[in-house]
Amino acid sequence: MERKVFGLGDIVQMKKQHPCGTNEMEIIRMGMDIRIKCTGCQHSVLIPRAKFEKNMKKVLHSAEGGAENN
Repeated sequence: MERKVFGLGDIVQMKKQHPCGTNEMEIIRMGMDIRIKCTGCQHSVLIPRAKFEKNMKKVLHSAEGGAENN
């Protein structure tokens, strides 16, 4: 399976919705853990990288500009 590519500042789509109703999150910190911020209510969550990679569907908007084709 292809490894998912994402970076700081990217807007990603998650498999499950946040309780506010949106499933779009912005990556605001990267390391062993990844901090993501909900684009709907601005709530932030720190999750382990492995769990994040499992629950991320795709990158919607890249921080470098433009959207991913997938």
